[in-house]
Amino acid sequence: MRFTNKVCLVTGAASGIGRATCERFAAEGGIAVVVDIDEEGGNQTANTITETGGRAIFLKADVSVSADVQAVVKRVVSEFGRIDVLVNNAATQTFKRLVDLEEDEWDRVIGVNLRSVFLFCKYCIPHMQHGVIVNVSSVHAHEAGTNVAPYASSKGGLEAFTRALSREYKPSDIRVNCIAPGGVNTPMLWSNPAIKGMNRGDVIYSEPEQIAAVICFMASAEASPINGTTVVADLGLLAEL
Repeated sequence: MRFTNKVCLVTGAASGIGRATCERFAAEGGIAVVVDIDEEGGNQTANTITETGGRAIFLKADVSVSADVQAVVKRVVSEFGRIDVLVNNAATQTFKRLVDLEEDEWDRVIGVNLRSVFLFCKYCIPHMQHGVIVNVSSVHAHEAGTNVAPYASSKGGLEAFTRALSREYKPSDIRVNCIAPGGVNTPMLWSNPAIKGMNRGDVIYSEPEQIAAVICFMASAEASPINGTTVVADLGLLAEL
């Protein structure tokens, strides 16, 4: 199995892409570290894995808060001694025109979607050897829709951050990449006012398990030549624009 005894930390893992990624890592022999502010959902992810014979722990954290991130990393290193794979998946969204957006709403989106990536990379990298970082971006980094300015900005910044970090840590043999999904069948997709009134058959989307498969490939040794780039997994959405 590709991740036997690898310590795989995934943020935003209480549901959706994060949960599916943890399940995939564990199914391939990894130790899934489930990180989320949602305690009930995070425990469900970890329990589902352990009940089927996998290895997982849940750690509650607000990923935008430095003290929480440092506590997570300290616990993981204390228990397992290292971090092999980091998947920065946690994200939040708001759907408002810019002039209607409150400053704290902007700050929250940037905090969860971008600041958290900085924090986890900052505190995980010292405990990674030949490690892999996969950041979850979005097609909104390339072709933004309406009323998603904070989200699109955070994802655009995330991709620039990924490129910069890959060059900074290339001598350390730490690979850093992004994956940019299109629509994915998660609660965030259906919370979009432009979509939630539509029939599901009229919306093109991937399942979380499909995106998790791409993330796990990017984290595996099979993807060792890939570094500092974004892999788009959008069912051809951007190609049609």
